[in-house]
Amino acid sequence: MGKKSRVKTQKSGSGASTVVSPKEMMNLVSELLQKCSSAAPSAGKEWEEYVQIRGLVEKIRKKQKGMSVVFEGSREDHFPDLMSWAQDCGASCDGFTVASFGKEGYGLQATRDIKAEELFLWIPRKMLMTVESAQNSVLGPLYTQDRILQAMGNVTLALHLLCERGDPSSPWLPYIRSLPQDYDTPMYYQQDEVRHLQGTQALPDVLSQYKNTARQYAYFYKLVQTHPTASKLPLKDSFTFDDYRWAVSSVMTRQNQIPTEDGSRVTLALIPLWDMCNHTNGLITTGYNLEDDRCECVALQDYKENEQIYIFYGTRSNAEFVIHNGFFFQDNAHDRVKIKLGVSKSERLYAMKAEVLARAGIPASSIFALHCNEPPISAQLLAFLRVFCMTEEELKDYLVGERAINKIFTLGNSEFPVSWENEIKMWTFLETRAALLLKTYKTSSEEDRSMLEKPDLSLHSHVAVQLRLAEKQILEKALASGRAKRLHFEKQLADDAPLPRYEESDIALLENADAKLPIILRKLEEVEEGQEIQVEEHSHLLNGGKAVYGMDIDPPVDANGDTGPLREETEEVSKDVNSTLDSITICNATQKGQREVADRSANRTEDNPKEKSD
Repeated sequence: MGKKSRVKTQKSGSGASTVVSPKEMMNLVSELLQKCSSAAPSAGKEWEEYVQIRGLVEKIRKKQKGMSVVFEGSREDHFPDLMSWAQDCGASCDGFTVASFGKEGYGLQATRDIKAEELFLWIPRKMLMTVESAQNSVLGPLYTQDRILQAMGNVTLALHLLCERGDPSSPWLPYIRSLPQDYDTPMYYQQDEVRHLQGTQALPDVLSQYKNTARQYAYFYKLVQTHPTASKLPLKDSFTFDDYRWAVSSVMTRQNQIPTEDGSRVTLALIPLWDMCNHTNGLITTGYNLEDDRCECVALQDYKENEQIYIFYGTRSNAEFVIHNGFFFQDNAHDRVKIKLGVSKSERLYAMKAEVLARAGIPASSIFALHCNEPPISAQLLAFLRVFCMTEEELKDYLVGERAINKIFTLGNSEFPVSWENEIKMWTFLETRAALLLKTYKTSSEEDRSMLEKPDLSLHSHVAVQLRLAEKQILEKALASGRAKRLHFEKQLADDAPLPRYEESDIALLENADAKLPIILRKLEEVEEGQEIQVEEHSHLLNGGKAVYGMDIDPPVDANGDTGPLREETEEVSKDVNSTLDSITICNATQKGQREVADRSANRTEDNPKEKSD
């Protein structure tokens, strides 16, 4: 289950161990800001840039050694104060306690039997740290003047956390003292540990996260030292890179969306005590009760006294868990590998393919996913690949042929192939693509398994290799599935089997939510295809029929969500993929369906709740 961050016990308070001149520190920070704000490196140079940025950060960290604020005692020493504070604030505290669960770290332990769907935990708004509470705090004057803070709620929360940590009278101190003092996210990896992620889909996001965090730190360090309003913050005399990394990681592993007090919009929040729950597979069981103005959580399942209480963080891949939460979830039912696919604008049939895709609600270029379960592709990806592999005649049939509009609804349904040739071509493409992606890794699955057996492998290295192996296993399953499908449809073609035909009466089936695959394609259940689906209001009922907001662990808006002068260009999903991916042709030489498939190249792509790195 969700491994949380380890704890380092530090016995001293703040205070610099060495004297560093302000000018020297400002010069280093300015160099870091300039390096992190430069143009994106050319392809293949990302690792080199990361090493250079990391080198500057390590120089700064060395100069700042001993300057960070830490609390005396161990983390667990502060749990009784956390529980007392929560009870005084009106939270529920009688059904559980905070306990250690070995490799999973700290979590909530039932102190009595709890039934599935029983409301056992509620946290009132006054306990939450939110963007709104930041605006009403000592950070407020700077917030009104700085457009980075206004645009990035996660950064606002991070600075809010640091300001309150430095205030001896802060009402949130019982919560802040209970937080981990470091995390297991890649922000805390050693360089050699990050190296184990090379070849994985996680690496580009890890490097980007580090770069953006370093850039944000440099920006706000200069701001705190020079801006008249910022200089009044508690950060003036002690604002280290380690401080900012800790705050960003605390927010990244715990943040969630809740409604504002009037219910008109959502805002980011840290939810004390609730964020101690570890993750398991299941369903979202947390919501926000606007009537009572509190976060509420019902039990995911029956829990006996002394058992650990889990919640479901949402449909995160293991790459997302590792990057944003700091753990690898072994039994992740929602694990996936992302691939970027697109129809080249230079292709002769581009306009026709783009139009068919548009009618199905699918972009001509997008990020899709291969799943760990069967089928490995979603209805959306199935529809895209069918259109991607259509001949001109097939495209015409779906644009202007008989019942063309209704036939669009069949594109994502596995029971209605476009043609046997189209299915063969499509699954051949998927098989080949998966095989090519597997070749991009520097190690084999067998080598990864052997490495995981080494007793001297560090925790972070172990997680990185686990993630690398999991990606390969998904690709291996997709390759095997593609091969099996290809052989099946080759036999259908060779046997001259009749093609299943869509009939008017099938519309009810296609639009039925209970059908095997949802068809149209803007409303797929999968949030990973194309873009994340944001948390929406639900008329879900909890606790006596009161309306609440359903709460998924919020998609992490971390350092990658940079804005303004600090914004890093995000990769356009609409970017064309290599045109060689778009020119697969099949020639039927005989009735047996012999065909020639043009060469394809592969292009790897980069496709919380809360605590989960403790």
